[in-house]
Amino acid sequence: MKKLRINNRNFIKYKFLNSLFLGTSLGSIFTIYAPLEPAVYSAGGIVLAICMLLVATQYSKILNINYFYKISLFVELIILAVIISFLLFSFNYQIAFLVYIGYQITFMFGSYLVRGETLLLKKDRILTLVDISKQFGYLFGLASSYLFYNFMEYQFNIIDNQSQVFYIHYFLLIIELLVIIFLIKSFEKYKHY
Repeated sequence: MKKLRINNRNFIKYKFLNSLFLGTSLGSIFTIYAPLEPAVYSAGGIVLAICMLLVATQYSKILNINYFYKISLFVELIILAVIISFLLFSFNYQIAFLVYIGYQITFMFGSYLVRGETLLLKKDRILTLVDISKQFGYLFGLASSYLFYNFMEYQFNIIDNQSQVFYIHYFLLIIELLVIIFLIKSFEKYKHY
């Protein structure tokens, strides 16, 4: 019977890229969400809290490597779908709402993924390397987006926020594809007797 195990080296790369995506995308979300009313955030927060409660009630079933891999991949595929949808349909109320829902779906698994990561990696050394990798990824992402927006403004005279955010999504698409590749490479099948 084949079981899954984590390839720590690839998992650390995956976490770096995942945080690189987060840092790079952070500023763009506010521009995309601009058409949404404040009530959407309140209703979305309520739904998110309820969904997180439901996920937490399933920990006894899903806190294992198989579910951790499937849920991690599901979350990344949701993000990929959000990026592609945004690139295809650009700015409007519906896409803002779709992006918001997509991110809310990923957030509902946030606590689970943190718990699962800690339980599955176990060793302090690996957890330290993962957290350091995540912080470097986040910092590089923030710096990358800062440089990208300035480059768009000073090199191409693109000062419109929406245009800048649209173009950065091509970079985010590349990062997200790499995130998915390294996530898949982070889980290896091996024979268990």
